[in-house]
Amino acid sequence: MERRRSFPDVLAGGVFVLIGGAFVVGSLGYELGTPLRMGPGAFPLLVGATVAVLGLAIVIKGLIAGEVISFGPIPWRAVAAIVLAVVFFGFTVRRLGFVPTSAVTALLTTLASSRVRLVTALAVAAGLTVASTLIFVVGLQLRIPLWGPWLGF
Repeated sequence: MERRRSFPDVLAGGVFVLIGGAFVVGSLGYELGTPLRMGPGAFPLLVGATVAVLGLAIVIKGLIAGEVISFGPIPWRAVAAIVLAVVFFGFTVRRLGFVPTSAVTALLTTLASSRVRLVTALAVAAGLTVASTLIFVVGLQLRIPLWGPWLGF
């Protein structure tokens, strides 16, 4: 019987192990407390350990009973648009304001797909901007200006 290895499973599981391990290491800097009176480091420790264990299970599954799957071509347009959108949001949200930054970010991520038409992208961007403003600024009361100083507001 031939063992098949799944490189995507091994890679994804390894990423989960690294992320979970980082949370475990980061949580050790906080007080863990006791099971009845948990400290601020207990929850990140438990979540990180769970993610690391699940990642290890994915790695083992990929090494033992993986499916032979190739990645295929990398969608560079999507990768570039999403990275650009995240960087744009991070650098401009305080200066441009939450509403215009969210709109541009949503538009950029929507246009990452070559199958989306401009009208659909604009509608999705408008909907996501309204929803994110209601959730983060109104609901969670984040102290982010709706309109920034770059716009003169």
